[in-house]
Amino acid sequence: MPSRRRLLLAGGGAVLLAAPARRRALAVPAVVEVRMRSDPDGARVGFDPIGLKVAPGTVVRWVVEANLHTTTAYHPANGGHPLRIPQRAEPWDSDYLVEPGQRFEVVLTAEGVYDYFCTPHEMAGMVGRIIVGRPGGPGTRPPGDELPPAARAALPSIERIMAEGSVPLVGLNAQLIEYQRAQQLAYGSWEDN
Repeated sequence: MPSRRRLLLAGGGAVLLAAPARRRALAVPAVVEVRMRSDPDGARVGFDPIGLKVAPGTVVRWVVEANLHTTTAYHPANGGHPLRIPQRAEPWDSDYLVEPGQRFEVVLTAEGVYDYFCTPHEMAGMVGRIIVGRPGGPGTRPPGDELPPAARAALPSIERIMAEGSVPLVGLNAQLIEYQRAQQLAYGSWEDN
């Protein structure tokens, strides 16, 4: 018959063996999804939500619903675009995602503001902003002429993201809608050309 001491040691060993498994279970990162949306004609496109606040270590997963899209960090390594993610962060570029349901993921660990865009739709204002932890870094500066006008108009404010946590695409930015109307009045619609 085993001694009481051996039983305690054996039980303690089991607790010690279980502890790393428990720590791993607790360390599973959160996953948030951003939908890549488009109307049937591809005239209206966007990331939904367009603004997010997440904790460091969160997995961000972009999922295509329709059309072809990319998720690409504003970073000089991505076609010479301006730096609008934290300096310590790794830039990403999903390449073209074509099929509905196709996805791309990154883990965001460095705190700060991450601005990103869709390569074929940046000029149409298909951009997004993620705040990891606290705002900081190059993305906190107001975008200037280095971004297309529709992209500048579409980015939700840092204050709004911090207040709401998630900013949906629907009903966002009257400025973007106004900009698109002005463009239609100035240049006509695609159907007119």
